[in-house]
Amino acid sequence: MNTIVVVTLGGILLIAALGFLGRRSPDRDLAEWTVGGHNFGTTTTWLLQAGEVFTTFTFLGTAGLVVSGGAASFYSMPYVPLGYIAMYFIGPKIWRLARARGHLTQADFLQDVYNSRFLGILVAVAGVVFLLPYLQLQITGLGLIVELVTGNGSLGNWSMVIAFVLVVAFVLWSGLRGVATTAYFKDVLMILMLFVVCIAVPIHYTGGFTNVFHTVQDQMPQMLSVHGTQEYGIPWYISNMAISAIGCAFITMPNDWPPVLSARSSTVLRRNYLFLPFYNTLIVMPLVVGYVALVILGPGADPDSSLLTLASGVFPEWLMGVLAVAGIATAMVPSASLLIAIGTLVSRNLVRARTEKAQFATTQITVVVATAAALGLAVAMPDLLANLLLLTFSGMDQLAPALLLRRRVAASSILAGALTGLALVIGYTFWWSLPWAISEGIIGLAANIVVVVLCEVFRRVRTGQPAPLRGEEERELLRA
Repeated sequence: MNTIVVVTLGGILLIAALGFLGRRSPDRDLAEWTVGGHNFGTTTTWLLQAGEVFTTFTFLGTAGLVVSGGAASFYSMPYVPLGYIAMYFIGPKIWRLARARGHLTQADFLQDVYNSRFLGILVAVAGVVFLLPYLQLQITGLGLIVELVTGNGSLGNWSMVIAFVLVVAFVLWSGLRGVATTAYFKDVLMILMLFVVCIAVPIHYTGGFTNVFHTVQDQMPQMLSVHGTQEYGIPWYISNMAISAIGCAFITMPNDWPPVLSARSSTVLRRNYLFLPFYNTLIVMPLVVGYVALVILGPGADPDSSLLTLASGVFPEWLMGVLAVAGIATAMVPSASLLIAIGTLVSRNLVRARTEKAQFATTQITVVVATAAALGLAVAMPDLLANLLLLTFSGMDQLAPALLLRRRVAASSILAGALTGLALVIGYTFWWSLPWAISEGIIGLAANIVVVVLCEVFRRVRTGQPAPLRGEEERELLRA
């Protein structure tokens, strides 16, 4: 067993051990397990929310996107700051209403605000369906990282199994507090290794940062311009940045809700949204490495393996093991958040267990079943859910009008718009050709908004009444 394998497996065990240590007490309270009892401070909630930005995509996708699309890959930098500007105003309002009414999930919130059980069920079903391929991506990404750094495909599969059995174990034991504990380790190690890679790789292969871009300018100048490629042009850049920013701004992903609802106050959230955008500037580091890959490996290189391939030519085995652990952490920690979101959506909004004990048991069973399904497919049929991943962000963003309007329109209008948007996203993803190289999510969202407006105008003309807000308490909370 070589050094890389020893360090990698040791890192997996260390991440799991930290997850187990996160448990505060053997309390079977679902709110404690899901959102930490609404009692996390600034640092912990900051790390939990930041962790949703840096996943295996940081290690496998960001540099690879440069190899495929050149400068268009920089869409991943501005969308998070743009989203958090909106979240500074929207997040605390959602937190206050959710905390006052005991919401633990996105579906809880929308079902209550619109007084529509069917809307809650639709949101929960969409959340589970769209988060499952996202979970499968993290599992597959972890296996790919281990396979690339060790050169052993079977070890990659075994690492997926070991890591995610341990993830399930510490999630069942510790809940969100376990995720928070591992998030500290993950972010410190990830930032450290990104700096090491971003400094060492350009210097080793090209003599420095400026040489990288001078070479690209001389040999493939089109990769320094968003106009440079037909597939990844201006429409692709703007639409993907917009759909990503909308998802961030309106918390459309269900796994983003536990970190938000875990804050002890709305002030904690506002403080976080002032500083979280700075964290996203770190993504420039793998983007720079992507340009080194263009120069050294060429435009035809495998995008997903480019960063690790370059690093393997620079680092000794033990440091490659540490880099692998950093990548593994970016898979294990977000996956734990995904499992909490999936489990709670099922127990709270689909199965609707009557007692707290039954809810808790249903949640934990769902965590095990979801992980087994995603892990089995990742090992046996890794490409089966890949196309569904295209729907994850574009599909969930169809909830943005519901989260923005918050009971200012009727539930029927929101439902009609969301179903229209989802139908278009699914159609353009699997069957139809896009008119331009743009995100199918933007097309779906535009149609979604039009349908909401038309349905609401028709309803108000027919009834002569706006959508009522329920109660003085809710009015005050929504104004706050």
